[in-house]
Amino acid sequence: MPARVHAFLVVRPSGRGPTDLHLSRTLRALAAQTRLVDVLTVVLCGPDDRLKNLASESGAEAVIVAPRGTGFADALRLATHRLAGDAVWLLAQDTAPAPDALSRLTGALETAPSVAIAAPKLVSWEDPARIVSLGVTMTRGGRAVGIVDGELDQGQHDVREDVLGSDVRGALVRTPVWLALKGLDPALAGADEGLDLGVRARLAGGRVALAPGALVAVAGDGVAGAPTGRSATARGRRIYAERTAQLHRRLAYAPPPAVLLHWLSFLPLALLRSLGHLVAKRPGRIGPEWAAAITAMARIPSVARARRTIRRVRQASWQQLAPLRIGRREIRERLDDDAGPPAGSREELRFFSGGGAWVVLGALATSVMAFVALLSWPVLGGGALAPLRSGVVALWTDAAYGPRALGWDTVGPADPFAAVVALIGSLSPAEPSRALVVLWVLALPLAALGGWFAATRVTDRSILRALAAFAWATAPTFLTGLIDGRPAAVIAHLALPWFLYTMAAARRSWSSAGVASLLLAIVVACSPSAAGPVLVLWAVGLVLTVVMRRGQGAGRVAWAIVPTVAMFAPLVWRQIEDGNALGLLADPGRALFAPAFGESLSDRLLMIGGFPSAEAAGWAEVLAFLGADVLPAWAAIVFVAPLILLAVLAPLVGRIVPAALGLLTAVLGIGTAVAVSGVAIAVGVAGAAPIWPGVALSLAWAGLLTAAISCLDGFRRSDAAAPTTVSLIAAVSLAFLAVGAAPALTAPVRGEAALRDGPASTLPAYVKTAGSEGEREGQQTATLVLTPDADAGFAASVVWGASETLGGQTTLQSTRAELSAGDRELARVTADLVSSPSGAVVAELAEHGVAYVLLSEEDDETDAARALRLSVENVLNQRDDLVAVGETARGALWSVAGEVVERTADETAGPLTARIALLQVGVVAIALLLAVPTRTSLRDARRHSRVIGVRRAT
Repeated sequence: MPARVHAFLVVRPSGRGPTDLHLSRTLRALAAQTRLVDVLTVVLCGPDDRLKNLASESGAEAVIVAPRGTGFADALRLATHRLAGDAVWLLAQDTAPAPDALSRLTGALETAPSVAIAAPKLVSWEDPARIVSLGVTMTRGGRAVGIVDGELDQGQHDVREDVLGSDVRGALVRTPVWLALKGLDPALAGADEGLDLGVRARLAGGRVALAPGALVAVAGDGVAGAPTGRSATARGRRIYAERTAQLHRRLAYAPPPAVLLHWLSFLPLALLRSLGHLVAKRPGRIGPEWAAAITAMARIPSVARARRTIRRVRQASWQQLAPLRIGRREIRERLDDDAGPPAGSREELRFFSGGGAWVVLGALATSVMAFVALLSWPVLGGGALAPLRSGVVALWTDAAYGPRALGWDTVGPADPFAAVVALIGSLSPAEPSRALVVLWVLALPLAALGGWFAATRVTDRSILRALAAFAWATAPTFLTGLIDGRPAAVIAHLALPWFLYTMAAARRSWSSAGVASLLLAIVVACSPSAAGPVLVLWAVGLVLTVVMRRGQGAGRVAWAIVPTVAMFAPLVWRQIEDGNALGLLADPGRALFAPAFGESLSDRLLMIGGFPSAEAAGWAEVLAFLGADVLPAWAAIVFVAPLILLAVLAPLVGRIVPAALGLLTAVLGIGTAVAVSGVAIAVGVAGAAPIWPGVALSLAWAGLLTAAISCLDGFRRSDAAAPTTVSLIAAVSLAFLAVGAAPALTAPVRGEAALRDGPASTLPAYVKTAGSEGEREGQQTATLVLTPDADAGFAASVVWGASETLGGQTTLQSTRAELSAGDRELARVTADLVSSPSGAVVAELAEHGVAYVLLSEEDDETDAARALRLSVENVLNQRDDLVAVGETARGALWSVAGEVVERTADETAGPLTARIALLQVGVVAIALLLAVPTRTSLRDARRHSRVIGVRRAT
């Protein structure tokens, strides 16, 4: 047994926890040892008179005051100068040994001369029955793995003796070994210090023996060992310290020829591991991962010093240490054991048994009957609809930064909605336009499906989920968007319930946060004017997470906005730079003229009921047919009155959080709809196109449904006899909604919908054929479209490619507040072209890439416009540099004679385009990696109820 034991006790005033209480308990425990320490040296890391007096009264032979930033390893190095014993006992302010701990440690150290280190069993400061650490090993890659961490102490591990290393706290080390190894390696930054000490001791020919009977209680103040704490900052420091220690040890342990290879691999490994962290839903580890790699690469002198120490004392080979390492199979078995059964069982979904499938099938049957004509249409037209590009490459080219598909020389970022269109078109690569037709036919069942799943976050009752599904599919704003041909509004309505479904669980799941972030980008891309209320709700959710959950999961909630910011950043920058910030609110896609709505009291009453236009989802026509003096159009609100009444009662009956959030969402949505209605920012062929309030009303409808379902669910929970009443109320609400949806659902059959078959191109078939071939080859020519108006003037536009397309629309063109240089150039060229049969204007067109000139003929052409068109047609026929193609369904067409300079797709691949694409694709890729579920994330999800706010499923 060692003749003399010298205890080193390190104290840090800034250590976590009540330092004075922990130190007092540790000093009392030292004084109560059955085998007292012979010498005690206290190192105080930072001046503190109270702690210094406390240490001095303990009988310590010296109290060394070191700078506040001194680490555990450096503090022990200072104490080593006063070492006067055969063994050194490593302690911190929060390591309180049991009375017989030192006696058992010295006994373990004396079992054989080869034992260099004796390690105690570390137990919890508050619960001595909980093991904190009993031995440490490492993988082949050098990652430290605790042999026994966090288990209840039932003596099941007391037979273990030899280990590779241990926790540094409470370890008893022979003095010759301690001096030969030069103590702890300060480059480890507090992590893996005991493991590294044990590895070096074993390479020097010694052993690390466990003394399970020696109990040392630890509080985890962070003085010794890796940084502790549950906050995000503390976790980041701990991850950084552990990874830095692992990389440092890898360089210190590696064979000489492999050191440089390891050093060069750190940054590529950081990249690969970052991707792995994203897939594993651990994005918080990415920053510490890169910081650790850079730190380890920069600590070349520390690595050299550690390698010299090992080389000087080494007597054993790495092969002798191999049996003490942990293998992959044992790690997998341990992970499976740690996973165990889920703590609580999530309730069954009951999609089929609860009637959800029947609602979706009913919606599908209704959709087929309502839109039966669409099944034979290759292209969907009418309203704001337009054809899609003929190829996938062209679709995504329209979504990238560069020359736009409309305008003389419009260059800039694409509307984010173009990426949504490209995504939908890519689902049908052979015929992208047909994907939109299929979407229209499936819109009703998809809406019902989304509404049903969104309701699972509010209630577990099947009838209420069915009500939510039916109500979402028959929402007045959704039906109006379908019959008016508004693709952006329809897509937003379909994406919104899934966004709410995933966002509700974003705090507790990175998978949900990843999906929610992508869906938010889609919703805002379809309706930028709805960004305001959505962002307010996001901010409310973030604040609630910080306040009510102490910030746990705040990073996941914060991430939800990142893809949206990345997608809109280039457009925001350009519009602000052009002095047209209001243009950011314009609806994407084709500018669609609509009558003024939202100014009168009756219009606003309709908005409260979710109706986005004065037609009231077809009821204005029905009421007019019955007689104009019978009922006003706003009387259609009666069909949604039951839901509105339930929503108002929700705070009194239902759970307060979903009820309050639902009503807040409704108020924000309706307020936004009222604010933007009648505001015309974009300009189309038919004139100013006001912002459509439909998506904001979809958001309001979602809030009303949430509150109404919460009300019915609360009523059911509060009264045992309520289920029958709830079912009756739900049935009445369903009946009212069904009657209210009848005019809109029958509009396509009655020929009252704006939907049309095609056209496949807005340009003549001759141009479409040539343009489609050019798009497939990555080349484009333009068509100059001249449309005479009643004021003896022309509306001139330039369309690049085979057709004006949905994804090719740009708000940079439709919302410009003043004429650009390109507009003036187009006006000059048009004036020269139509005023004289001579001149070099056609050569300018060819040089710019214009291959065709189309003199459009409108169906409602006035006499003045017809006279002007015939006059210009005569002028163009006299030009030698234009070849008359002939009359087409779109008007008279000429092709430019001679060589035309084609615009290639490579022109959009400049440095700025590449940088923007890299940023946006990178952010979306990160979101997709986060969204992909893993076995761990699915297991964690089963630990929670689907209904948000219910702590545990029953």
